[in-house]
Amino acid sequence: MVTQNVEKISLPIFPFTAIVGQEEMKLALELNVIDPRIGGVIIMGDRGTGKSTTIRAIADLLPKISIVREDAFNSHPTNPELMSSEILNQFQNNEIIETEEIKIPMVDLPLGATEDRVCGTIDIEKALTEGVKAFEPGLLAKANRGILYVDEVNLLDDHLVDILLDSAASGWNTVEREGISVRHPARFVLVGSGNPEEGELRPQLLDRLVCTPRFGRLRILIYVFVLLKSVLLLIKIHKFGLTNTRTNNRAYVLNW
Repeated sequence: MVTQNVEKISLPIFPFTAIVGQEEMKLALELNVIDPRIGGVIIMGDRGTGKSTTIRAIADLLPKISIVREDAFNSHPTNPELMSSEILNQFQNNEIIETEEIKIPMVDLPLGATEDRVCGTIDIEKALTEGVKAFEPGLLAKANRGILYVDEVNLLDDHLVDILLDSAASGWNTVEREGISVRHPARFVLVGSGNPEEGELRPQLLDRLVCTPRFGRLRILIYVFVLLKSVLLLIKIHKFGLTNTRTNNRAYVLNW
């Protein structure tokens, strides 16, 4: 049997530094990745205003982090507050902990996600094949020490909103179900985006997260219009020429 090593192909991401304008949105994202204790940010705007593009761009810009190898919770190798219970026991017993570096995880939370998928649940495969109770980590575990992105956050179910806010505030996720009791770190930057035309934000989101002012196509069209006017003005000046007198230059600009 012939096997081939296939490298993971990542899709190109638009550079964060190439995004023009929208300084408030970029500043809010920068502050949250610098200090995740701010609590997260929500970006509201019309379709096509670059919300998802900007969020994915800043995630690609961040440096790599060191985690415990083959750990489902992205545990920190030296900080006990960012370790799962299993890794913490190894750390306290002075056992050798292997590490690796990965890019800061960015996890997308789909609107149709269930509570089990978000928080984690019992591993059905191991229960059926091996007859043992094991925990299958959810999206909160994957997003630990990273970014959890919720597109169309204004359409997310209320009970999922409460789970996300509680985990983001406490930094921990506790699962008690089917005879399993698991508590693991869940420290992430909660970033949401939405279209105000599709519905208003939940009150609990407005109370707990930073919300950037709404921006839409009108502001972008104004930027493009001003840019085109400036370019055409320079072309016209270069083509026809102007005298160096301030009066003629001012009259030309006013007529333009």
